[in-house]
Amino acid sequence: MLPSKETVNPGQINQSGWFARLRSGLDQTSSRLKAGLGSLLSRSSIDDSLYIDLEELLIASDVGIRATQRILETLRLSVREKQLQQPADIIPELKHILKNMLLPLEMQLDITGRKPYVIMIAGVNGAGKTTTIGKLAKYFQSQGKSVILAAGDTFRAAAREQLTAWGERNNVSVISQPGGDSAAVIYDTIHAARARGIDIVIADTAGRLPTQLNLMDEITKVKRVIAKTDPGAPHEILLVLDANTGQNSLAQVAAFDKALLLTGLVVTKLDGTAKGGMVVALASERPERVIPVRFIGVGENLEDLRPFTAEEFVEALFQ
Repeated sequence: MLPSKETVNPGQINQSGWFARLRSGLDQTSSRLKAGLGSLLSRSSIDDSLYIDLEELLIASDVGIRATQRILETLRLSVREKQLQQPADIIPELKHILKNMLLPLEMQLDITGRKPYVIMIAGVNGAGKTTTIGKLAKYFQSQGKSVILAAGDTFRAAAREQLTAWGERNNVSVISQPGGDSAAVIYDTIHAARARGIDIVIADTAGRLPTQLNLMDEITKVKRVIAKTDPGAPHEILLVLDANTGQNSLAQVAAFDKALLLTGLVVTKLDGTAKGGMVVALASERPERVIPVRFIGVGENLEDLRPFTAEEFVEALFQ
């Protein structure tokens, strides 16, 4: 979906308004979680059966087996140490555990020190890459930064058209070559940004599945070509993940990280799924290589893509 032509400034995107949208966007996930917890809290004591049912609830919310085990181990320890007796006492503990687990994902993007700052976008078909690029452009514009877009998805005409529409409506230049080479389009865009004094380049790439090895090889070539414009570029490589894919997103992260060495993730469409627990899974599946979630999306509006913070996310889940 494309936005109407409008101007957004930082004052319009206030934290209280964002939290309301986040809470609303996570409604499907939080409703499932709260319904299950409500049943657990009606019990008379904290016992093994409560832990078993809590385990089932967390897995059903797409938190994942590894993360669920970690949560339960920490919770059991906390219950013993604090000598908690009532099921209601586990809610503050759960919130605290989840916040601590998600904190490693909380690392906002720092675009200082490079001009142009080059952001490369990757993801599977349908994850919401092009829409995310439009929203990112508007987000950076609201911070006073100039942006140029590279229509690097040269396979899908609709992607170029959609990106061009974003550019026209938001006064952002788009470099495009119908049927051209993705790497060449992005290369030309970076040189155009440098000549025009543009702050940020956001480069789209064609959607691809991790199993399409030839296309995964191609995207590594795109990265190498970008590096020829600046040894440090791309300065950020973002993988866009559709929250609806749940646990399948973990395989996507592993495959794209192997090919590109990802620096960040964008989780989209959290408002359309009960699988919001997959964000917790992202923090636990590969503890040796945790990739930060730079942004999350909870709707179709321009202001519905914002930097991820652990405390806000957990509070919205339990509201």
